Amino acid sequence: MNVQELLSATRESLTSHRVFAEPVEHDGTTVIPVSAIAGGGGGGGGVQEGAEGSGAGFGLGAKPVGAYVIRDGSVRWVPAVNVEHVVTVAGIVAVAALFAAVRIVRLVAGSPASIE
Repeated sequence: MNVQELLSATRESLTSHRVFAEPVEHDGTTVIPVSAIAGGGGGGGGVQEGAEGSGAGFGLGAKPVGAYVIRDGSVRWVPAVNVEHVVTVAGIVAVAALFAAVRIVRLVAGSPASIE
């Protein structure tokens, strides 16, 4: 695959059809799933000891971010919740709060004003 073919494949991959999925209709409600996408590509070539070579690569990543829900003529945004991310952040905050609390207790317990 040469660089022009790589760029063409990149353009074809990064379209609105990758971000907005086909609408799903059920019982008068339409749901349009939405994703965030990111892509990149690169290529190069060169000559070493009389041998000529080239290479190219492309990557594409997508994650759900939410959906538009259409019902009775009104549209609302419903964000996708990544439970693993929420739990991880909550754990990090809890550990940081615990370390801060221990530090505060040690400072208060060791201060001369509290010994009187």
